[in-house]
Amino acid sequence: MFYGATSVSGASNVMEQLGYKFKNDGARLKKEVEESNICFLHAPLFHPALRAVGPIRKNLGIRTFFNMLGPMVNPAFPQFQLVGVYNLEMARIYNYLLQQTGKAFTIIHSLDGYDEISLTNDTKVITNKGEKIMTPQQLGKRSVNATDIYGGNTVEESAKLFAKILKGEGSWAQNAVVFANAAMALQCTGNYKNYDEAYAAAVESLESGKANDVLKKLIALQ
Repeated sequence: MFYGATSVSGASNVMEQLGYKFKNDGARLKKEVEESNICFLHAPLFHPALRAVGPIRKNLGIRTFFNMLGPMVNPAFPQFQLVGVYNLEMARIYNYLLQQTGKAFTIIHSLDGYDEISLTNDTKVITNKGEKIMTPQQLGKRSVNATDIYGGNTVEESAKLFAKILKGEGSWAQNAVVFANAAMALQCTGNYKNYDEAYAAAVESLESGKANDVLKKLIALQ
């Protein structure tokens, strides 16, 4: 994961704001997985070249080749991969490249431009088995407005919103988008019969407090 380069806040910004300490110590990362069932990989620590171009990307403020390169050079070599892309051309390129790996993958693109399931429009979904268009109703039970899922104006606002949703205090629209993206990732693993079953698992994880407990355990290990 990276700091935000073409947006106000990236995943790394949010995790850092919440108290996570970036590291590339294998033993410490393994301990985090064993005790909290998750760890966070900050890309520049694993790819020094990416660290060097980070400030340049931020100053440019536009998408560059590195927006495409990041998911393709994941040092963890994941067996399952969910990738969001910002246009259909990029989706086709990723599909070609990921097909060569022989591993399970899912590529998503919201047809109104989001590189995730936004529920503001239909979503293109591409997997090893083919591709299809899915509606907001299929993915999240209903459509939402873009204003309902705005991520904030600062890193601090984004982190507070992230924590609020994990605590079960998010709006219906915010929760629905989280459920949809989490469900798509869960389905990619092949451990669920279908999307609806994966969606139910995502709902249970958030509403039971399990997801929030995982984050609290991870931060406590820092």
